[in-house]
Amino acid sequence: MKFFSTALALTLVTSFCLSLSAERLIDEKVKVTSNYDWSNYAQDKGSSKYAPLDQINRSTVKDLQIVWSWDSTDNQRVTLRPQQVPLSFKATPIKINNTLFTSTSLGAVVALDAQTGALQWEFDTETWKDGRPVNLGFHHRGVSYWENSGKKRILMPTNNGYLWSLDAETGLPDSLFGDGGKVDLTEGYGREINRKHYGVTAAPTVVGDIVVIGGLVADYPLMDLPPGHVRGFDIHTGKQRWIFHSIPQHGESGNDTWEDDSWKRAGAANVWTLMSADPELGYVYLPFGTPNNDWYGGARPGDNLYAESLVCLDAKTGKRVWHFQMVHHGLWDYDLPAAPNLVDIKVDGKAIKAVAQVSKQGFVYVLDRVTGAPVWPIEERAVQRSNVPGEHSSPTQPIPSKPEAFELQGISDATLIDFTPELRAAAEKIISRFDHGELFTPPSLKGTIQLPGWGGGANWSGAGFDPETSMFYIPSMTMPSVVQLVEPTKDGTTENRYIRGGTRNVRGPQRLPLTKPPYGRISAINLDTGEYVWVKPNGEGIRQKIIDMGIDDPGPVGTFTISGPLVTKMLLFQAVTDNKKHLLTAYDKQTGETVHQFELPAAPGGTPMTYMVDGKQYIVIAVGGVKDARLVTLALP
Repeated sequence: MKFFSTALALTLVTSFCLSLSAERLIDEKVKVTSNYDWSNYAQDKGSSKYAPLDQINRSTVKDLQIVWSWDSTDNQRVTLRPQQVPLSFKATPIKINNTLFTSTSLGAVVALDAQTGALQWEFDTETWKDGRPVNLGFHHRGVSYWENSGKKRILMPTNNGYLWSLDAETGLPDSLFGDGGKVDLTEGYGREINRKHYGVTAAPTVVGDIVVIGGLVADYPLMDLPPGHVRGFDIHTGKQRWIFHSIPQHGESGNDTWEDDSWKRAGAANVWTLMSADPELGYVYLPFGTPNNDWYGGARPGDNLYAESLVCLDAKTGKRVWHFQMVHHGLWDYDLPAAPNLVDIKVDGKAIKAVAQVSKQGFVYVLDRVTGAPVWPIEERAVQRSNVPGEHSSPTQPIPSKPEAFELQGISDATLIDFTPELRAAAEKIISRFDHGELFTPPSLKGTIQLPGWGGGANWSGAGFDPETSMFYIPSMTMPSVVQLVEPTKDGTTENRYIRGGTRNVRGPQRLPLTKPPYGRISAINLDTGEYVWVKPNGEGIRQKIIDMGIDDPGPVGTFTISGPLVTKMLLFQAVTDNKKHLLTAYDKQTGETVHQFELPAAPGGTPMTYMVDGKQYIVIAVGGVKDARLVTLALP
């Protein structure tokens, strides 16, 4: 009886505990199935672009329809000020509770009802008052959110070099932040900055109480342009808490990689794209770009740390934890173009907190995100040296052993177009006018065909990661370009011996691409193994043109896109403009099979996101540009 009573008691206790566990699981499931936020630009601070939602699935995706759209207020602004023309609408909204927050290309911040698209508030940062901003003009990718102790803030850095903190509920500036709600980012830099040479187009990264800001720096072939320093600001006051020198100053580690005191005047080497963070570690991960002059480094001898490096910082102090340089002494404009993906993977049975960085040159660099050590060997290999007077290119570059490159690299028999012997012969005649060869063939006075070109490979939209399967999805483009160096005019605008000029692009024979297809693709890699699971063209591309030339049907050949992937429980979404059709394509994420295509009303410019409100799943994507920018929202009937 004593045994029976004890056993019964244990059974009841166990049942009660299991019941509580089941209730907790049910509660969590209810939260996901009734309300799901997209609280960061790429869903989480690790930039996964993944949401565990499956109401829109393989069976139901065919029923998607537009449930609401919001016309950007930029459209009206362009009508009033036609000289201020924005680029494509590139923003990805965030969703908190029942509200979407997004930026516009001309620098406004808006809050929209997540179910109806109704405007809740708008704040105009008046970026346009400082005229056309640096580099590509008016464009912006998004905002960030912070909440603590009842305070809710939207953080918006601007094209003209300010950081705004807005009350998320009212849209009014935070009077305790900086000067009336904004901080002037051209101050506290350590070097005088012309606002025409600096701005921010990416959503900031918030780690704890620190807002981490990089910036878009002019990469013109001038001396004394701003360096791409990264800074941390107090989210309560706007006070600058730390600065990390992208070009190390005197006495700092890495300073000796800028030889002949070139660190004093070199510029750029900036984080113009998005960042990622690991709040548990307290680390932020910075993907740095190329120093200026992009294609000639005679005025900046040395490896040039921390240009084209992934740098891990302690977000609280700004102290460097580790770094890995992907390109030594960059000459190809191979910026690290996208936020690195923070991935928890299992390699040979060992769990690894890793970071996967996609690149313009077509590599994925997979590193331990705690230590910076490569997960698979990365070998320094000899590359062709430059013969341009005054240039001292690096004798080696780091080449990952795994995964293999996801894009065509270099001009060779393996990459040159070969639909017919005649086309191959014509292509060989075209490339004979230029220098060409393997990846990292340096720019020349004759002109060098660079593959991938400066546009990638991968670009700012980055990759997506499925944490449940360790699958990594990379959209990329095959875009060769020509870099020809010329002597600058004697007008005193640059002290560089050579700048880029002359021929800039190269066409293949009969107006076809120079290389083999696909010209745009999606690559799916299992990051537990480093092996490819599938690679698919991202659309039909110029398939019909090839057939009309009497060439055997090559199948879909893909096309270019700047939109990034969205990963859900069952599907992979990718937006593209294909033969004048603007499409949001749903793929089976396990096989790459096209499940459904939804035609969008304008060209996709942003990366799609998804969320749930009251049990209904929505997908939102920014489309359009000059006068037709809008958010398009899809859901099931």
